[in-house]
Amino acid sequence: MDPTRDGHARSKPAWAHRALRKAEDAQALDAPATGLARLPGGLAESRVTRQLRGHGLGHPVHPLAVTLPIGAWLCSAVFDVLPDGRDTARRLVATGLLAAPAAIVLGLADYSGLDVRQRRVGLVHAAANAAATALFGASYLARRGGRDGRLLGALGLAVTSVGGALGGHLAYAQGAGVFRWQPLDDLAPAELAGDDPAAPRNPA
Repeated sequence: MDPTRDGHARSKPAWAHRALRKAEDAQALDAPATGLARLPGGLAESRVTRQLRGHGLGHPVHPLAVTLPIGAWLCSAVFDVLPDGRDTARRLVATGLLAAPAAIVLGLADYSGLDVRQRRVGLVHAAANAAATALFGASYLARRGGRDGRLLGALGLAVTSVGGALGGHLAYAQGAGVFRWQPLDDLAPAELAGDDPAAPRNPA
């Protein structure tokens, strides 16, 4: 990373950021990443896909949708360690599984509009979340069959954390889904620029 890019001093990225950047640089992911982008059927600019991407709301919907499965699965881990909490934990795992398909569809709608480097990260993000969903599915089946599904749930939560870190990198480091739907004509320049127009909005 150029420490003087954009005219602003930048520190060396932390090890976690460097690890996440590995996915950006993985050219071997380009073929499957391009294939995944075709899954929505080439409807990147269709009216339906625009709504799935959050046009009516004014910002992407996928980040909102993921809070339900992630929240349910995180709460299931809490109930797993509480006395008499196993039944509640099982129901929370099921809740997360029921909510996951909507998050997946919304994520695919966003994915179709990504650039090459963003798609690489998005592919790993999707793979991690698919693996986490499979682990929670196996955990639910084990619980429903009277077996202990806590280890599978813990592994699913760990993989979900990896997927979340990749999603955060995609949104905040790579700027995926960052756009303005609303017109800016009625806003004062100072409201957009802040106190110091020359300062970077997100110094790194």
